[in-house]
Amino acid sequence: MNIKDYKNVWIFAQAQRGKLSPTAYELLTAGRKLADDLHEKLCAVLLGHNVQNFAQDLISHGADVVYVCDDPALENYMDDTYARVLAELVAQYKPNKFLIPATNMGRSLSAKTAVFVGTGLTADATDVTINPADGQLHATRPTFGGNLMATITCAKTRPEMCSLRPMAYEKAPAQTGRKGEVIAFKFDATKYVSPLAKFVEFIQSKEGGLDLSEAEVIVAGGRGVGSKDGFKLLEKLATRLGGAVGASRGPVDSGWIDYRYQIGLTGRTVKPKLYIACGISGQIQHMAGMSGANVIVAINKDPNAPIMKAAHFALEGDLHEVIPAMLEVLH
Repeated sequence: MNIKDYKNVWIFAQAQRGKLSPTAYELLTAGRKLADDLHEKLCAVLLGHNVQNFAQDLISHGADVVYVCDDPALENYMDDTYARVLAELVAQYKPNKFLIPATNMGRSLSAKTAVFVGTGLTADATDVTINPADGQLHATRPTFGGNLMATITCAKTRPEMCSLRPMAYEKAPAQTGRKGEVIAFKFDATKYVSPLAKFVEFIQSKEGGLDLSEAEVIVAGGRGVGSKDGFKLLEKLATRLGGAVGASRGPVDSGWIDYRYQIGLTGRTVKPKLYIACGISGQIQHMAGMSGANVIVAINKDPNAPIMKAAHFALEGDLHEVIPAMLEVLH
């Protein structure tokens, strides 16, 4: 592998069920900085069915080139098939860096693609930069339960791949009238469809509610909530405020709430306008996942809890008394 043959920064624009994931705009922000530092182009990759219409949107938000593989066979995500298509694209166009969102899809896709390509992957990074000395990608991610931050490089193979946490970067703004190139890539079922697996059925989650990544208001609970039933009180407040429920690691480990609600280094990163932390002590691992909130309100019986010092508004008291009082006011 001659790494000098590899040029340009790529991002994977995740699209599913007729929607372009907001992570695409976040990766365009991260990728634009890398591409500018390297004096290379920023390219986006779109896979799926009826995704061609997203290409101009990606160009408007910063992509110089968009590679599109649009085929009915790609309507439902299959990691093996998608990874084979990406590997073929990489082999043909030779990108220098490749960013993929660390979503449920992206975590699986990035790992399998890296294996097919024969390159390294930094998973779940929170920050990416270019080393000006040698042009290598420096991908930073938490390790040892969030107690250390590791910067990882991939010196000998290309592309340097990284899955980047959602909400780690702001969304790239749209630029009216921006021009770019769209390159169609033909899907070949004989090359890309694996005989080892097939798509059977998509089952929508029965649990409704607003997704954490979209919520402008989040009401999150820690061990101070006390039990699974305690989260019902938080749900009432979140519903009244038009927001979503979240949690620190403790309640998730205790089985009070599902993992998809976990916020922190080992969970989701969020940036709501209002974050209400209920019974959360505020350890560094949790703070790293929500410190980007515009306004933080903490409810805790311990005035010396770390979250109380980090909050814009700290309410000392029992959340089981404070939240009902808030609901009275918010009737």
